[in-house]
Amino acid sequence: MLTTIVSATLAAAVVGLAVAWWLSRQQRDDSQALVADLRQELVAQQQAAADVATQRHREELHHAVQTLVDVADRQVGATTRAGAVELDGRKALIDAELQRMGTTLEQVVGLVRDLEQERAGQLGAVREQLQGVTRTHAELAATAGALREALTSSQARGQWGERMAEDVLHAAGFKHGVNYLTQQTLASGGRPDVTFLLPGELSVHMDVKFPLANYLAMLECAGDADRERCRKAFLRDVRDRVKELRTRGYVDPEAGTLDFVLLFLPNEHVYGYLHEQDATLLDDALRQGVVLCSPSTLFAVLAVVRQACDGVALQRTSDRIVALLSGFTQQWEKYTDEVDKLGRQLDTVRRTYDGISGTRRRQLERQLERIEEVREERELVPELVDERPRLLRLPDADLQPADEEDARDAQASTA
Repeated sequence: MLTTIVSATLAAAVVGLAVAWWLSRQQRDDSQALVADLRQELVAQQQAAADVATQRHREELHHAVQTLVDVADRQVGATTRAGAVELDGRKALIDAELQRMGTTLEQVVGLVRDLEQERAGQLGAVREQLQGVTRTHAELAATAGALREALTSSQARGQWGERMAEDVLHAAGFKHGVNYLTQQTLASGGRPDVTFLLPGELSVHMDVKFPLANYLAMLECAGDADRERCRKAFLRDVRDRVKELRTRGYVDPEAGTLDFVLLFLPNEHVYGYLHEQDATLLDDALRQGVVLCSPSTLFAVLAVVRQACDGVALQRTSDRIVALLSGFTQQWEKYTDEVDKLGRQLDTVRRTYDGISGTRRRQLERQLERIEEVREERELVPELVDERPRLLRLPDADLQPADEEDARDAQASTA
């Protein structure tokens, strides 16, 4: 039995060794095959990895190249767009400048056209003015001749002087019958051509009859001797006219006139000629109370007279304004008194209203509160209490006279 077991054990061991050898051999073969397979797979993986690395390198290189190309495209595009924008801007500026130049050129052309038309019109106007001047010169020469013929009469010279004086008076704003009178006979028998009315019942007279006969004759003289003779005669006539005005009673302060009289020269050239030929003549006339006036100097004298009249009128108006202001002050004082009185009455009304809306209202509210308290006390009475009607007697302290409470409220409000 033991032998059998040993034999079986040996047989099993042999079989196990055989199986183990076979298995080890088989495993070695499998290992070698596996190693070969692994080696092949490793080579394949290495090849694949190399291919993948190559492909990845290519892709990275392609990506880098593509990135560079994109960057270059963007830069080139940006540069191109910037250049296009700049070109568009320059083109717009050039177009605007060309348009402005075109507009300016059109304006210049229009201005030149207008200047040509204006020049043509001005030339036509100058031509017409020259023709008008020629006609006016001819008319003036004819008028001067007619005037010279008319002025040979003393009456005509007087009328001409009166007309010139009236023109100056109208230009100065003087009105006939308001600021001046004409041909008024004086108490002394004189008859001045113009009498100026001044404030304070004063007046000043003016004579317009000026001796021009020898002056006109001097203009007609051909020789120096005759011209000198007429010149001296003209100056002598002027001095005689000054003395004559002094003796006519035109200066009479007792009758309300000023201490001078005006002598009107109807021509500025004559007035200037007197200054030039005899400078002392005007001073001598002024010392005698006679003021020689040309149209321009008469206008200045009238302006002074008008200013004086306006000043006196303003003074009178100021006096009236002062009187009116005095009356206004009195009325204003009465007005302020009435307003103050009304204010005091309004204060009384306000205090009365405050008393009604304050003290009276509080007293009424207190009475209402007490009535409410009585009603509540009535509701709290148990039902077992006799419900027969009976008089309710309130505490005396709760029904104080309203006047006393009003007095206390008034004292409290005053405090």
